[in-house]
Amino acid sequence: MAEPAEADLLLDAPQLASRIEQMAERIGEAHPAGRLGFVGVHTRGVTVAARVQALLTEAGKEIPLGTLDISFYRDDLDHRKTNPVVQASEIPFEVEGADIVIFDDVLYTGRTIRAALEGLMKYGRPGKVELAVLVDRGNREMPIQPDYIGESVETARNDRIRVRFSEHDGEDSIALIRVP
Repeated sequence: MAEPAEADLLLDAPQLASRIEQMAERIGEAHPAGRLGFVGVHTRGVTVAARVQALLTEAGKEIPLGTLDISFYRDDLDHRKTNPVVQASEIPFEVEGADIVIFDDVLYTGRTIRAALEGLMKYGRPGKVELAVLVDRGNREMPIQPDYIGESVETARNDRIRVRFSEHDGEDSIALIRVP
């Protein structure tokens, strides 16, 4: 029988909110004007994008938000034990020529973002694409680096990051699950 995994709280609700506020501030400063759109990767990337969007809306910036399901763009479909749960992609703004910020909750190998880039290109050719992630945990397999990071944490390959949002889980927190 395997040992139970050990969880270390990385960010509580106020700390998580602070990281999202910092990301919103940096994105707002980097994009004072112009055509900017947000695209959240389902599911928790959409939540991060929506929270940043709400903060920037309060600051007087109107930024459209789209959602992207990357299930069919993954390069591991043949290796998965279960079929992916497909969710709707919806990008309700013109991607062609726009500056786009892709949001995800955790950046690990880079494969999810590679799939997101492929999926995004189905909507047009953006002028520029940037990446915002709540947690960068290292261990990249692809040459993908975030432009905006909420929290960086070094992890072992077997470790997991558990992101909880009140919208989905009833609480806001981020924990590192150490797998022996």
